[in-house]
Amino acid sequence: MSHRPRILTGDTPTGALHIGHWVGSLENRVRLQDQYDCFFLLANMHAFTTRADKADDIRRDTLEIAKDWLAVGIDPERSTLVLQTEIPAIAELSWYFAMLTPFNRVMRNPTLKTEIELKDLGDHYSFGFPLYAVGQCADILAFRGDLVPVGEDQVAHIEMCREVARRFNWTYTGVDPQTKDEDHLKQGGVFPIPSALVGRIGRLVGTDGKNKMSKSLGNAILLTDTAKDIKKKMGALYTGRQSMTAPGDINNALFQYVRAFIKDPTRVADLEDRYSRGDNIGDGHVKAEVADALDELLGPMRERRAALEGPAGDKRVLEILRAHTAKANAIAEETLYAAKQAMKLDFGRRTLSFG
Repeated sequence: MSHRPRILTGDTPTGALHIGHWVGSLENRVRLQDQYDCFFLLANMHAFTTRADKADDIRRDTLEIAKDWLAVGIDPERSTLVLQTEIPAIAELSWYFAMLTPFNRVMRNPTLKTEIELKDLGDHYSFGFPLYAVGQCADILAFRGDLVPVGEDQVAHIEMCREVARRFNWTYTGVDPQTKDEDHLKQGGVFPIPSALVGRIGRLVGTDGKNKMSKSLGNAILLTDTAKDIKKKMGALYTGRQSMTAPGDINNALFQYVRAFIKDPTRVADLEDRYSRGDNIGDGHVKAEVADALDELLGPMRERRAALEGPAGDKRVLEILRAHTAKANAIAEETLYAAKQAMKLDFGRRTLSFG
């Protein structure tokens, strides 16, 4: 059994992943595989919160995201892919955590409020929509994750998870509320208090130059985009600059991309200097350099992704998920039983099979 600290993070299958996901979380996941015991969650249960009538789409998107993960460098020999719907401990822990979490606290979650606004849900969302915020706590705590690599917009969810872990430990294991977060397990707590790890770019602006990158807003460069796609989308990035000799704002969306994707710091500094002075350098030239850098990054990913296309690719992904489900369930069931012991619900242990 691994004694390395543990990571749990994941994605809801709502569509193709893009470069905002890469700089926000995915590159951290790839980088940390040798240092941590990594669990990456396909949150297909959460996908039903806003698309309950789109079961076929959710299944397709679940497999597509798994392929994206494998393409970017998630190694199934070093990390565990977790299919949320096949881990019953998550649903059960969600129920118990819901009893410890005031409804008004859930609805104050700024990430939840932002999603309601962006998706224009008004008051027409399902009861399950706010419940998923509690479910995310169960996703993490079922695996007793120490660290959660996320984008900036998910930090509020992690803070709520930290609150739930503390409250459970106070309520059922006698941990003193004055106990430091890092000492909860030493004091007999069931759950560690997890920390968020935000990617190097917490919020990548989309190609519209103003909103966060999102496929639903049509402003995303996808991990599967071709060189032609990338060039076209970068060419459409709006900066408002009028000429090659006009002093440019190096804090605009274009230069967020320059700093995020051009690897040579000397070249980045040169572009910033010339652009800020209006030294005969056009937006088109800078966009072309960024497009080349992005194609260099995404090219190997596209090749690995192509090997997973079609029925054979689907079969390979399903084989991995089925093999990993056994390991994931063993750990989640162990966590659940520890929680139920603390809650005086240990009337017997169950065994699970998955085929």
